[in-house]
Amino acid sequence: MFRWFKPKIFNSGYLPEHDGHKVFFMEAGNPHGLPVLVFHGGPGGQAKIHHTDAFCPCKHRVILFDQRGCGKSFPAGEMLNNNTQALLDDAERLLKYLKIDGKVIVRGASWGSTLALLFALRNPQRVESLLLSQVFLADSGNKKWLYDNSRIFYPDMIEKLNDANKISGDLSKHYAEMINSGDYELQQRASCLYGSFERVAGSLEPHLDIHDVFPEQLTSDRIYINYEAQNFMLEDNYILNNAEKLQNIPTLMVHNRLDMVCPLEGAYKLHKKLPYSKLIIVPEIGHVGKLLRRTINREIKAFLLQYE
Repeated sequence: MFRWFKPKIFNSGYLPEHDGHKVFFMEAGNPHGLPVLVFHGGPGGQAKIHHTDAFCPCKHRVILFDQRGCGKSFPAGEMLNNNTQALLDDAERLLKYLKIDGKVIVRGASWGSTLALLFALRNPQRVESLLLSQVFLADSGNKKWLYDNSRIFYPDMIEKLNDANKISGDLSKHYAEMINSGDYELQQRASCLYGSFERVAGSLEPHLDIHDVFPEQLTSDRIYINYEAQNFMLEDNYILNNAEKLQNIPTLMVHNRLDMVCPLEGAYKLHKKLPYSKLIIVPEIGHVGKLLRRTINREIKAFLLQYE
């Protein structure tokens, strides 16, 4: 049994500029360990050291990076040449830059799980195992659930998002125009309403109020809303329609029973298509939570021990 404690960063820097973007990366754990490629959530999130918690610093080389426009990558919030396929290109460039030629363990949560799955679809021969949580398939069904069907539980919040039903058509496109405008008040409104709704979904006391927004939050929400408005630059149902390419990859999925952002149904459908997958359903409400986090760390450790 390995001694589990927080890995320390041993390497960090930037990939050479490409398409006008400089992508920040960092590595933690053992420089000679089994490589683990981590995709952070969002779109618009960033890599954090606690994303290494489930991995053994003696055994694993954990590779994290901030996606284009996110975190320490720059230009901050830039959407030019910022798309889903480019993020996957960056992941491949990063592995090449670090001289990692063999298989890697791939980890992703929420939007990170989307990218992890897409990376595996593009490079199935390079993936040792998939470690997913808060599974998000980035399909139209999920979008319809979050901004339409969730009215069952959040009629007051959906009414605020729709500006008392004054907004017609695709909400995400409406708010993308606001967040991309040069008007700070409109940007702030888009961030506090559309940008914040997924953060309150699952809460028993949700609040969507207009308030001052830190520049970092505005940047994060700009990326998120732009990706959402473009349907994450993916063909609808792309992951499920191509899941047969992942059939031989050992896959772990950990998902809250009552995840109000990414309903369990998506993870369940994917699990049924993957014969070497394991789905752990956590008895908790919300997209994140303490029990979910503890379960993720425990199950990843147990899953990886099977293959040592």
